[in-house]
Amino acid sequence: MPWGTLLADGETVARYWSHVLRRGPDACWWWTGGLTDSAHATFRAGSHTTKSSRVVPAHLFGYRLAHGVDSIPAGLVVRHRCDEPPCQNPGHWLLGTRGDNNRDAASRRRLAGHALADVRGAVGRARAVQAAIAAADPDHLDEAIAAALAAGNPSGTHQDSLF
Repeated sequence: MPWGTLLADGETVARYWSHVLRRGPDACWWWTGGLTDSAHATFRAGSHTTKSSRVVPAHLFGYRLAHGVDSIPAGLVVRHRCDEPPCQNPGHWLLGTRGDNNRDAASRRRLAGHALADVRGAVGRARAVQAAIAAADPDHLDEAIAAALAAGNPSGTHQDSLF
């Protein structure tokens, strides 16, 4: 099914947004739906209107929704500036090659307190955030998310990226 059909389907777009916890413009927008083994968001796109569906990476759907159906040229991937695979904030995405993405990860995975250094791994981190969101009082979501993220960094140390 072509991306244009999926992006034009109101049911699919509404279902996508129903799984996104939108927060401030600089914060991660956490995915509350399905996750892959690498912690990337995934969902079934399509509806009764399109009469078919397929499972797609949510960040690819969201990127095209924000930037247009043909916004991801062949050979490029959507990278997460925040290094949080389930993040759906369009401001946290940028295009690059798979090599760019791998170099980003290699340069940051050993930074103390960084998302890529979480002792639970990416999917454990993402599931912990999802569980915190589900259990949190709506007035204390930010604190619940912060606590879930901090739990993956038992030393409590933090080292910012150099770039």
